[in-house]
Amino acid sequence: MPTNKIIYTKKILENVSFDPKLFSKELKKAVEYLLPYEVEILAKWLVSFVKEKPELYQSLYLIEEV
Repeated sequence: MPTNKIIYTKKILENVSFDPKLFSKELKKAVEYLLPYEVEILAKWLVSFVKEKPELYQSLYLIEEV
């Protein structure tokens, strides 16, 4: 079940997805802020979200580093 932190993080990432650099910056902050199991949940969502926005694909490496 998604926590409030995950829901908030998804909303932020959706709102900044117009700019790949800003998206990466916010994703990096989220990875540092969220607990490991929350990062796993976010990673699953991120993979499906990035499929719709290929310009953000480069941000996946931030999740893979964890």
